[in-house]
Amino acid sequence: MATLEGFPASFYGEPGVLGMLANGISAFLVLLQNFNTAHTGKEAYGVENILAGVHLILIGGICQLIAGLLSFRKYDHLSGTAFIGYAALWASYGATRIYSGVSDNQTTNQTSNLSLSTDLMTNIFLNGSAEIPGGYFFLSIKESAIAGLIPYILLSFLLAFCSATVNYIMPFVFGAITATLIFEAVGIVASSWALIVSGVLELLILIFAIYGSAVLLLKGLTQRLALKGFGTPLFNVLLLGIGNSASAQSIGQEKKKNTKYAEPMALGFFCDSVAPFIFAFYSFGYMKSFGLGAAWVSIISFAQLFSSYYAHLRQDCYHTTKFGFHATYWLIKAWGEFVAFTLIGNKSEVGSAREAMVGNWFFVVAGLILCVGSLNMDILELIHNMLFVLVTVSTVPQIPLEGYYIFFGVACALFTAVSIYGTFARLVNSIAEKLLIPVGKQPVSTANMKKALKWGKSQQVGSEMVPHTDQTSDVLFYFLNGVAALSAIHSKLSSMNPTFLHLTIPWVLISGAIIQAYVSRLQVTGGGRFGSVISSIYVGVWATWTWFRFAGTLLQLSTGAAYAFTAGAIALLVINGFLMLIAAYKNLVLLLLTTVMEVALVCFLLSTLQRLPYRLEIAMLALVAIICVYGILATLVSGIFSERLIPMGPPLLKEVKKQETSPELPCPIASSRLTSGLLKIAGILEEGGVCGIPTDTVYALAASCKNPQAIEKIYNIKDRPAEKPICVCISSVEQLVAAKPPFSPLLWEFMRNVYPGGISCIVKKGDWLFQLGVGPAYDRVGTRDSIMIRVPDHTVTGHLCNITGPLAITSANPSGEADSTHHSMVIDRLGHKIQGVLCDGDSNEVVASTVVNCLKIDEGTITIVREGCVPAVKVCQIFERIKSTML
Repeated sequence: MATLEGFPASFYGEPGVLGMLANGISAFLVLLQNFNTAHTGKEAYGVENILAGVHLILIGGICQLIAGLLSFRKYDHLSGTAFIGYAALWASYGATRIYSGVSDNQTTNQTSNLSLSTDLMTNIFLNGSAEIPGGYFFLSIKESAIAGLIPYILLSFLLAFCSATVNYIMPFVFGAITATLIFEAVGIVASSWALIVSGVLELLILIFAIYGSAVLLLKGLTQRLALKGFGTPLFNVLLLGIGNSASAQSIGQEKKKNTKYAEPMALGFFCDSVAPFIFAFYSFGYMKSFGLGAAWVSIISFAQLFSSYYAHLRQDCYHTTKFGFHATYWLIKAWGEFVAFTLIGNKSEVGSAREAMVGNWFFVVAGLILCVGSLNMDILELIHNMLFVLVTVSTVPQIPLEGYYIFFGVACALFTAVSIYGTFARLVNSIAEKLLIPVGKQPVSTANMKKALKWGKSQQVGSEMVPHTDQTSDVLFYFLNGVAALSAIHSKLSSMNPTFLHLTIPWVLISGAIIQAYVSRLQVTGGGRFGSVISSIYVGVWATWTWFRFAGTLLQLSTGAAYAFTAGAIALLVINGFLMLIAAYKNLVLLLLTTVMEVALVCFLLSTLQRLPYRLEIAMLALVAIICVYGILATLVSGIFSERLIPMGPPLLKEVKKQETSPELPCPIASSRLTSGLLKIAGILEEGGVCGIPTDTVYALAASCKNPQAIEKIYNIKDRPAEKPICVCISSVEQLVAAKPPFSPLLWEFMRNVYPGGISCIVKKGDWLFQLGVGPAYDRVGTRDSIMIRVPDHTVTGHLCNITGPLAITSANPSGEADSTHHSMVIDRLGHKIQGVLCDGDSNEVVASTVVNCLKIDEGTITIVREGCVPAVKVCQIFERIKSTML
């Protein structure tokens, strides 16, 4: 049974099998076309290209995307980043094949347009009167493909290098992909020899991928590495550390872990490397049209939304906002350029229409707010955000077009360079779980940031704690509605300009409807009382607004159709009234936003009746944008610091909670936050009872080792097979030291590196267990010759063990069912069988500890019996590092 937090990592098998096979099969599809082109001298044409593109999207794109998503849930930083990155690559390459195939089927006149001269392109960007005939969808297919392949070549090389710190199969797969991309790019503009070399390399990708998949498949089936290739890196990732770093605070310090999901920061930087690189090529005039470029940028932008999504699941407000913000910007810019110079084509018309657009200024302001948030992070984040502000400033529509694209191209080039470095730094640091690659110090201390951002005397004492999951979605909610509102502002004169209306559609539709639909999904998982009601309704509001106010004018809707929108506007007014009521239960800022939106919807209603007061509408939309700026600042700061520093205002309406008699519980319960609760559970255990207790992973059933009969009860309570042993839980390694077990120096050092934490070690039994306090339960814990020792990284469990002595523990779930991740699950499932539960809320993990067999550690080997919250690769890395330092 799945919990609300998601399935345990062990439920996801080995997604690397799917990921590598997707790469191998995709490479094989391209190989067939390349060899056929080299053999016949004829390039793939028409339907052949379209079918190849569809297969690349389905196999290399969607299948590999699934592998990447599952890898994130298995806490695999490298595979999650690589598979989603390569999924975007193959999907983009598939889109290129489809695009090319469709263009092959166009008229000879359209095909000849592909050879548009460089002189005309120069005129398009330098002369106000130059014009591309609208509908040139198929210009610059080859140039667009090369512009997209080059950043993937650089990033694929980084992935190959980083994968060498994990195993020695992925470096060959990713390295072969890197070399293939180089020759694919050469083959686009050069002769067939490059396609032959590329085909040979694609064959190598297939061979390496099949072997790697076989290794991982056998590992998943046998729970051990039956074939070589995984588990042993080509070199230790710690060798990448820089010894003369400026501060131990920034380099070499252990990072705080969240082992439910892998870190998505590297993927976010990866996506921020591809999109601006393509824009830089376009801005410098290498690409004559942005038709295919829009497809490449859109695909990588949607990949960036997945990095935002997993940041949300990790309760990381800052990166959820940042990557969602960037993805929105790239999408709007891509489709804005597509509309401007692929559908419209006339530069002078585009330039004059853009001067009336103001939506880009909201990105500038929001980017500055992100810079404020990154002052609490590191220098790399601050520089990255400052350069993004430069990018947004470079696209301010009031800049003359003569300097617009040069400015934009330079800004994108600088941003790309920092993003590539950020990809490398974040990926290596995530793999090592140490800050090995320099990212700089924290610009401003947390204490100083809080002091500077606190508003009002009431915030100085007892600041209000804010749930993380609400804030991660709220920041993007305010951001998207602010962009949509400011972009929708226009005068009566602008409403009669079809070029302006065309250009405005992507700004309002993408931010207000498409990406806000993603935010509503985040709010569903946020656990708030009203969920995604407001954001979901506003998706419909902005979609309707775009359809009638901008697209509707272009389509010249009939009077009857306009009256249909009148009915819809009335319905939206009524619905928004209920949203105002919901907002009154939340905070004053949201209530003010929904109230102003009500007036804006009145303006929309009047526009359907041809009675629009333009000045009132402009004022209301501008006010929505201003409220959203404040909302972004307040919710971002609250999300980063987990407390309300900038006030959002109290709710005007408060829920009256009825006093209800709580149902009788099946067993006694106690709070872990009270000393009396801890002593109560300790007393029950001392008397021979079995209790549910929290640990650093999932909830466990515990019995005192002083009462062997209680341990027998655990088997009956769980319906646990008698052949499955129960482990012993102690509070610290020092307890083991006092018992004087005959452990080797290597085992002691390994234990000191993994305890306390989510790892259980199987060691040899001996008389030392009597010194430890396990004497009466000697025959009832472990096996005849071995015992599993657990030292949880959990204050409550440690104190409990100090009071009761060693505890016999096992996961608090019926045998064969999912682990319990909340005390309510223990009460509901086992409460009628046990004598008490120590309540501690949500567990730190959704999966149990990783079990390591250390019986042969003196021979230089350990075995992963069960992979749990700590990845097997991480355990092996720790052991290899310790072994190398002691030999």
